[in-house]
Amino acid sequence: MKMLSKFGVLLLVGSIGFLSACEKDDDKDDQTPDPTPTLYQKVGGTEMVNDPSNSGMMIEKGRLSLRAVVDSTIFVIAGDPELQPYFPVLLGEVGNGDFSGFSALSKSLTDFFCVATGAENFNYSGMNMVDAHDPAKNSRMAMKSDDAAFDAFVADVVTGAQQNSVPNDIIAEVGELLETLRGDVVQK
Repeated sequence: MKMLSKFGVLLLVGSIGFLSACEKDDDKDDQTPDPTPTLYQKVGGTEMVNDPSNSGMMIEKGRLSLRAVVDSTIFVIAGDPELQPYFPVLLGEVGNGDFSGFSALSKSLTDFFCVATGAENFNYSGMNMVDAHDPAKNSRMAMKSDDAAFDAFVADVVTGAQQNSVPNDIIAEVGELLETLRGDVVQK
């Protein structure tokens, strides 16, 4: 619930900021836009590009970048002996040629990262982070995570990002974002 609460607070603060920015102001010359780009803008933003996975379809460059890192990270995790025991359902499916769970996880994580990094055109409708990592509420998780597993996950995200030539300063920002989830993901 902490992630949901944190996320709700961020949405509330963002909404207040958005609404206050939309208020009519007769002295517009005194207002300057925030020059700090969001993490989503830094990874590509809303520029539309061809989606290499869906011929003829367009995708926001930021979403494409995040999806590439997510997909690479899932494969890194699949090869990580420390994290494999957490995902036997997914690994079993993929081993049998069934990529439906992989596709669903990729979409959900990509949506989550899009929203968490500041994208405005996407919604995350997946489980909150506590429930998603609790085997009692998510049958796709085999066991609860500890700090060592979370550290391994972060290291695998770094590897996935490096495989996609993400600059180190962006990787550091993603690491900071991930660290805010530790309390919800680590449950033992």
